[in-house]
Amino acid sequence: MARTRMTASQRRDQLLGVGRAAFAERGFDGISMEEIAARAGVTKPVVYEHFGDKEGLYRQVVEAEMARLEKTILGAIQDGPWRERIERGVLAILTFVEEETDGFIILVHGQLRGEERTYSTILNRVTAEVSYLLAQAFAHRGLDESVAGLYGQALVGTVSNTALWWLDERSPDKHTVAAHVSNLCWNGLRGMQAQPKLSEFQEDGATHG
Repeated sequence: MARTRMTASQRRDQLLGVGRAAFAERGFDGISMEEIAARAGVTKPVVYEHFGDKEGLYRQVVEAEMARLEKTILGAIQDGPWRERIERGVLAILTFVEEETDGFIILVHGQLRGEERTYSTILNRVTAEVSYLLAQAFAHRGLDESVAGLYGQALVGTVSNTALWWLDERSPDKHTVAAHVSNLCWNGLRGMQAQPKLSEFQEDGATHG
C-alpha cells in the first residue's frame, strides 16, 4: 500500500516533533541534520527546505515550547481567588514537566544564539505578570505595592526551582508537591506583615548575643 503523502504543514509539524525529541535527548550539538532527517524518514534537503539549517529548526522548536509553557502558566493564574491561582499555577508547570518532558528539558538546557537561556526568559515574563497581579492585590489590601516585584520574584523562583527538582525526582506525585508548595506560598502571602523586620537583628544591624 502506498504511503499517504504529507502536506507541507504536516511535514513541518512532523519535523518539529522529531527535532524536539532529538534535541531533548542529545542537545543541539549532539545531533546532526542527517540523523534528524533519518529519524523523520526523509532526505536532508527536505529538512533544509522547511527550516534552512539546524539552527533554524532548533529555534522553531524552542520558540514553540516557550510559547506553550508561557501560555500554560499565565492561563492558570489570571482569574480567581489567589489561593486557587497559586495552586493552578504550580500544578500547571508540574503537569508540563510530566506531560511535555522533552519540551521542558529543551527549555531548561536550551539557549537561542545571542539570547539568555530560554527558561530564564519565560520566568522573567511570568514574574512580570505575577508582580503586576500582586501589586493590584497589595493595593487592595493597603500594603506597599512597590515591593510586589520582590514578592513576584520570590513566588516564581520557589515554583520554578521546585519544577527543576521534580524533573528528576518525580516523587512525591505532582498533586502532593503542588499542595505543599501552594501551602508555603499561600500562607506566606496570607500572613504578610505590612512592615516586616528581621527578628534576629537589632535596629543598628548588630545581632543579638
